[in-house]
Amino acid sequence: MTRQKKLVDAIGGRIADTWFSIHCPDIEEAVYVSEVVEKTMNPSYRFFDLNSYGPKVTRRDDLTLKLWVNTERGQDHIQLIDLQVHLGSLQFIGKSLESFHHPLPQNCIIFHLSDGIYTSFTDLPLDNYAPPSAGLPPKSPSITPQSTSSFDALMRLSNLDDCIQDALATREQITSQISSFLEDHQSSRTKIASVSTSQESLASTRRAVSATRRMLSTVQRRRADLDASIKARRAAIESGHISQKQSQSYLSSAEETLSSKTTLSKSTIDTLNGQIRRICEDLSAIYPIEPVEGKPLSFTIRGLYLPNANFFSTTNNASETTTAAALGMVAHILDLLSYYLSTPLPYPVTANGSTSSVYDPISVSLTHTSSTNASAPSSNSASNVAARTFPLFQTTSIQYRFEYGVFLLNTNLELLMWKRGLRMVDQRQTLANLKYLLVVCGSGRGEVPGRKRGVVGALSSAGGDEASRSEREDEEEEGSGNGGKKVWKGKGKEVVGNGGLR
Repeated sequence: MTRQKKLVDAIGGRIADTWFSIHCPDIEEAVYVSEVVEKTMNPSYRFFDLNSYGPKVTRRDDLTLKLWVNTERGQDHIQLIDLQVHLGSLQFIGKSLESFHHPLPQNCIIFHLSDGIYTSFTDLPLDNYAPPSAGLPPKSPSITPQSTSSFDALMRLSNLDDCIQDALATREQITSQISSFLEDHQSSRTKIASVSTSQESLASTRRAVSATRRMLSTVQRRRADLDASIKARRAAIESGHISQKQSQSYLSSAEETLSSKTTLSKSTIDTLNGQIRRICEDLSAIYPIEPVEGKPLSFTIRGLYLPNANFFSTTNNASETTTAAALGMVAHILDLLSYYLSTPLPYPVTANGSTSSVYDPISVSLTHTSSTNASAPSSNSASNVAARTFPLFQTTSIQYRFEYGVFLLNTNLELLMWKRGLRMVDQRQTLANLKYLLVVCGSGRGEVPGRKRGVVGALSSAGGDEASRSEREDEEEEGSGNGGKKVWKGKGKEVVGNGGLR
């Protein structure tokens, strides 16, 4: 740190902020003031031009140059050099400093002028000094006078002058002859110019006529096309008017037909919805779904308890036979609703009581289980059907196939609910979702329509109205005897409106 401080102190004593000014004897203020070059020992300043001051400054050969320095910040600049420069006493160094290898004295000022680099080793003027011109030999002090021309040379110059004068006279003569000739043949020249002008006009006229003819033929073809188009459009308009008149004649009858068809469609939809209501009420009466007391979200179907899907693998009070029979009833209801609601089930069910099953035709992974024996296609087909058929009973089946079958059955129920615009909250609650579907499908305004008689019923009722009237009276009496409940008699069966099948 001490060495560095000494080095900084040594350098700081030599460097300074410098600038210079140029003065002329007849001008009070400085002619030029340079920029300040900070912290340097050998300052170099920008080039400048004094032509803006006029010849009073630019043609002078003497000036005063003052150099100002400041070694410390915050102090005033002091004058270091006051040099009286005589431009004629400057010594020429060269075009650049690279070719000058001699040492320069202390505080030497170098002038970089337009023709080279100059300096002043002393401030005394040098008389008759001029910088040597590069590449020119020194002038000899004594020059011998020589004669400029001879007599023969002067005679040749005289003859040349005569020739020149003769040529000028000839030129004037020829010019006058040409002018007179042109004046004499002015009418001929005018006729020739008029002929060429007429020829050019004729050619341009012919070109215009040919272009006009081509344009005329194009316009005629366009007119013919437009006439044909107008005729075709007129014919189309006439045919359109005819068809419009025919359509207007058919419109009144079509409106009447539309109104009748609309009314028929609405009545058909109402009838269809009424029949769906009746069917759902019949299904609710045939397969009553009742809640179990003391068990929330637990239901029975025709008195058979069916637990939720998540309780099949756990211990519960329902036996396997009861569960299989309840699932068979659910499968039967879904199979009937798929026809009544016009909604095909994605997983077809086979309602066979307590041995019902469901078929999966969609899953791709099930085909690999039946493709081991490629030599027997019939056995492969049968095994494929067997692999895709899942039982709804637990007695003689594997547990996971039974649970997957219940899942497919609930998926069919979810599709039917979505078709009617219902949302399934929990897929595992089979009977709760089924009861919700039947209640919504069986609800509506107005009375439930009666069952339509088939062909056999119509033929049997043709024998007389007395038998049908007596049957209705018997039904009314039986209904009054059953506490106001409706009773439908079938072959060996009686169905009570809210009691079930007996």
